[in-house]
Amino acid sequence: MAVAGEGGDVDQPDLGHLRAVVEYDGTDYHGFQVQAGQCSVQGVLEEALGRVTGQQTRIVGAGRTDAGVHARGQVIAFRVRWRHSVADLHRAMNAVLPEDVALLSLEVASEEFHPRYSAQSRCYRYTVLNQPLRSPLSRRWALYVPTSLDVDLMNQAAAALVGEHDFATFGQPPQGENTVRRVLRAGWAGEGSFFHFDIEANAFLQRMVRSLVGTLLQVGSGRFLLGEFCRRMEACDRSLAGPTAPPHGLCLMAVNY
Repeated sequence: MAVAGEGGDVDQPDLGHLRAVVEYDGTDYHGFQVQAGQCSVQGVLEEALGRVTGQQTRIVGAGRTDAGVHARGQVIAFRVRWRHSVADLHRAMNAVLPEDVALLSLEVASEEFHPRYSAQSRCYRYTVLNQPLRSPLSRRWALYVPTSLDVDLMNQAAAALVGEHDFATFGQPPQGENTVRRVLRAGWAGEGSFFHFDIEANAFLQRMVRSLVGTLLQVGSGRFLLGEFCRRMEACDRSLAGPTAPPHGLCLMAVNY
């Protein structure tokens, strides 16, 4: 797959089809994808490319994270002409990008590589702070839950997610009507007062992870039992999901190829 740049000096050498891993704090962005009149991660990346290379270049991302969602392992691809090396472009991009966005790596990829369609799985993490007092320092990346949570019960419920299931209760497909997804792993792990929900799947429905977290928290807080969680999941009824967890606790950790 080629992602073409527009304008610029055609006499400059073609650096090839490039692939980058991007980390960002999504707090101040209206999601990854470019949207008219809104500040997006894709928009600032394309603006930075334009400043460095003098070209209007469209990038393609592995996933369209929602407003307020973060990423440690978002993957993008683009093609650009530039007179210097790929390593120089990497340094130049990070020099002009805002402080809440950075390229962790930049390299030449095969022409067939596509950030979204070549992906085998995606990994997300949702972070919860579970303690009596709130923490101002964690407010941008962790959901504060003051009531005690039974993590063992939440892990029992998470185990039911593994495998191929219809997840219509927890989200809508980005296109078409297929709501079946294959979850490779899902579970909670603690680190002090922080609990991380890690999930890996071949693909996700829109807001699926946040909906799962919100419903699993209902189990952990005792609002309904494990059997009720499974019943709601099997019903494939969107109205039976718990409250959707807010975006700031969610992070795209990695995309696997």
